[in-house]
Amino acid sequence: MCPIGYYIMLRNYKDPKQLRLKLVLYADEHGKKAAARHFDTTVRTVRKWHRRWKEKGQAGLEEKSRRPHNCPNAVSLEIKKRVIAIKKGKMTLGAVRLKEMYDVQCSEKAMRNIWRANGILVKKRKKHKTKQDLRAVKMKWRLFEQVDADTKHLYDIPEYWPQMKSLVLPKYQYTARDVVSGLQFLGYSQDLSLQVSTFFAKRIITHLIQNNALSGGHYRWQTDNGSEFIGSTCAKQRSAFSLTVESFKGHVHCQIPPGAHTFQSDVETVHDRIEDEFYCLEKFKSRSDFLAKATSYQHYFNLVRKNYSKQGKTPMQILKERNPNISQSVTQLPPVFLDELVYTKSIQGGYDVGKDS
Repeated sequence: MCPIGYYIMLRNYKDPKQLRLKLVLYADEHGKKAAARHFDTTVRTVRKWHRRWKEKGQAGLEEKSRRPHNCPNAVSLEIKKRVIAIKKGKMTLGAVRLKEMYDVQCSEKAMRNIWRANGILVKKRKKHKTKQDLRAVKMKWRLFEQVDADTKHLYDIPEYWPQMKSLVLPKYQYTARDVVSGLQFLGYSQDLSLQVSTFFAKRIITHLIQNNALSGGHYRWQTDNGSEFIGSTCAKQRSAFSLTVESFKGHVHCQIPPGAHTFQSDVETVHDRIEDEFYCLEKFKSRSDFLAKATSYQHYFNLVRKNYSKQGKTPMQILKERNPNISQSVTQLPPVFLDELVYTKSIQGGYDVGKDS
């Protein structure tokens, strides 16, 4: 008799077919009952493998799949086709976002499995490990206590670049985002300049004041150390951007330490999102069409799009929770071509700085 049971040996065999072959060969020579005793298993097991071996040879010693032939909870063919069509239309968006947008009648996991089986699942690059999560700390701040401002280069987006060249679309995006609510404001320009960023900040702060969004206290505008915010690194005086921000009561401009890009994570995050959800997907007919679609996206982001880093709430929902009297109009400052408002064309063909800059 075998000192080790059949099923224990089976688990330790790299190729279980070899053990089953020994079993059926022993049974063929000494009988099925003797084989069952020798391998410490049941006669029924010996009969099953011996019958399969006689019918199909060694191929019959392969383990058959126990997967059910019919699954009552399986995704229907109609839903599969819809899931595939949705993904092909918006390759840069994930399962969670597409399920929310299109009300797909299957789970996010099932959607990913369908995409994987059809070779259209886009793998996202792995994010760096978060060393310190400050979201809980930031949520204790007042609305607009800190606004992160930054610029995004648009000419390195492959889907956007041909349209930018043919329609003379903007090369840079100016972004300001409230850290607490996630509310974002956009602006566009053909260049990075201190005048444009100063006008951008002044326009937003004035808008917030006019909509009674600032309740008093101290407010920070945080930026990196780009020349469009601090001017020349050799300047002995503070930049026009800093002076303009701090001309408003209670406001201060602060810069992050050099190289500390995680300090701007709130605004860098939306730069990734808008690239996937807007620039990689939209087709533009003209500069005015671009501006109209950018305005629609900003309204979608501020009023409709759920932020799963902020308990699945939209920026407007957070604003209302913190300040029930706040008007929805605070979210609706439309994006503009900032350089067109800052610079005015002169008769000689050059450009002059506008009065509001």
